[in-house]
Amino acid sequence: MSTEYDVEKGDSVHPGKPVIVDRYTAGARVNHWITAVSLVLLALSGLALFHPSLFFLTGLFGGGPLTRVIHPWIGVLLFFSFFGLFLRFWKANLWKREDGTWLARLRDVLTGHEERLPDVGKYNAGQKFVFWSMSALIIVLITTGLIIWDQYFSVFTTIEQKRWAVLIHAIAAVCAISVWIIHVYAAIWVRGTIRAMTRGSVTGGWAWRHHRKWLRELVGKASKGKSTPAE
Repeated sequence: MSTEYDVEKGDSVHPGKPVIVDRYTAGARVNHWITAVSLVLLALSGLALFHPSLFFLTGLFGGGPLTRVIHPWIGVLLFFSFFGLFLRFWKANLWKREDGTWLARLRDVLTGHEERLPDVGKYNAGQKFVFWSMSALIIVLITTGLIIWDQYFSVFTTIEQKRWAVLIHAIAAVCAISVWIIHVYAAIWVRGTIRAMTRGSVTGGWAWRHHRKWLRELVGKASKGKSTPAE
């Protein structure tokens, strides 16, 4: 943090001096944006191959044949990129007691009555839902994707397996796109959130309002002289 912080007031102890709280390292941000871009490209190329009415999207990738070649490789990139995020953040996304309370008060979340919500750590229940949903969906997508990747795996699968894999792959893709839309909407809706993944930091006021338990933990470590690096 860039200056002293009063954890009971949620502000700088020096009036006029803004508090900046480190939230993500440069490596985590690069990892996040590679994952995000991969997911968007995968969605566009997948939709282009999903239905004739969306075939025009193949123009973004050089045509139909090239789209079919590129799509699975983007999937491989997404898998390994997200795996990097998983290793970084899975511990912070473990379910806590306060997450159940937060979820039970979802109406207060939607109506902006955050004073009625429990103090949460680095991630709230909604963010944890996105994290674990995407973790499960990406495993399903990569598994089914390999089954229908004829260029390399056709000799290992049957037609019946491929039919089921195509169906499950399509359902998982729609679910992943839906979760991604929720994630982006929430990031835009909660002002100051996007700054975390562009600059790597948030304001002290943002941290106090949305992730008070996490902020208290950072301040507690700082007061004891322990380093508090961003993840």
